[in-house]
Amino acid sequence: MADEGASAGEGLPPAGEGVSAGEARVAVEAVFREERGLLLASLVRRFGDLDLAEEVTSEAIEAALRHWPAEGVPARPGAWLLTTARRKAVDRLRRDQAYAARLAVLRADAERAEPAPAADTGSVSGAGSTSGAETGEPADERLQLFFTCTHPALAAEDRTAITLRCLAGLTTPEVARAFLVPTATMAQRIVRAKKKIREARIPFRVPGPDELPERLPGVLQVVYSVFTEGYAASSGPRLQRLDLAEEAIRLARILRRLLPAERETAGLLALLLLVHARRDARTGPDGEPVLLEEQDRGRWDRAMIEEGRGLVVRALTGGPAGPYGVQAAIAALHDEAADVESTDWAQIVALYDVLFTLAPSPVVAVNRAVAVAMRDGPGAGLALLDALAGEPRLRAYPPYAVSRGDLLTRLGRAGEAAEAYRQALEQAGTEPERAALRRKLGE
Repeated sequence: MADEGASAGEGLPPAGEGVSAGEARVAVEAVFREERGLLLASLVRRFGDLDLAEEVTSEAIEAALRHWPAEGVPARPGAWLLTTARRKAVDRLRRDQAYAARLAVLRADAERAEPAPAADTGSVSGAGSTSGAETGEPADERLQLFFTCTHPALAAEDRTAITLRCLAGLTTPEVARAFLVPTATMAQRIVRAKKKIREARIPFRVPGPDELPERLPGVLQVVYSVFTEGYAASSGPRLQRLDLAEEAIRLARILRRLLPAERETAGLLALLLLVHARRDARTGPDGEPVLLEEQDRGRWDRAMIEEGRGLVVRALTGGPAGPYGVQAAIAALHDEAADVESTDWAQIVALYDVLFTLAPSPVVAVNRAVAVAMRDGPGAGLALLDALAGEPRLRAYPPYAVSRGDLLTRLGRAGEAAEAYRQALEQAGTEPERAALRRKLGE
């Protein structure tokens, strides 16, 4: 998905017109953002091997950088990349008959697991839909690969890592940052997951109805993690990566259609919509973050909020709430309030208490402490944050240090606040965050 929702080919020179090497690189990157997941999923489905798919995808990108400057960007750049990658995969298999034999076994296993494979349309955007699990809704190939990468045969920590790396297009350092672990550790997890998929012959398919409820939490976590990176990028020149956030919402909608009876699919979609509704107000003209209490709520997307609120009711009706439904309820309370002062902070704290019971984590504890500060005053919130000081997973989590700095500022403890902001500045991954923290320090 291209940035800001733009079409991958929008504004690109037509086929047959030469472009500069720089323009070609920009065009390739735009197409790659738009089509990467579909391209990789189509290749995995066809050849049954994730490593091969990644390698020939990279080779197709290199080919585009060589050819497009002289020949122009093709009318269907995604299809051009897919065709090129397929040809390179076939050439590689012809050169390596033993490798081809192994892939034939993998493909035979996949075909037995899913007897009605999709027709090959020859384009990325139209390639390979299969029947939905319950409703007959066509299942996006990326969703099939999501379920492959979250198979129970993989270790829980490996599932999300490989999915974010291979399907969402995050770099290994970005994935590592999202999970607060060293890059080398995350790289090992990704390699381990690929090896397991290959050796266990995990099929490329959406599981049957009996398997889906067990497999769903892993897929929900992956979609949520993609959105989290889009909501607050771990690195780069921008605070938000709207392409990733919108891709996560699209995948959440597919999950919702595939599994309408699962309340947590409604909860996840509601959460993403209610948070993404604030996207236009979250940054100022210079791209720096705008705090919730300072945002122009008139710029919030009211249609998206109303859709999210309706899904919250579904997520919280009919049984005990799940963690995504509870988080969506918290987001709804923020979106419904006219301003920060009229926000129902008591109810938000109570919901965080429920969330911590369902999904305890230091991040939830930080968010609860901030809500307590809004309900009971900055001293109460700071005491809770200071109690988390020994938590190792918060050492690389900038919002923790920023929250401490803000509460210390409200208490008039400027020296300690400056130290907290300096710590956050060392951890911040995006330039807008760093600029905002430098401004806070200057003040």
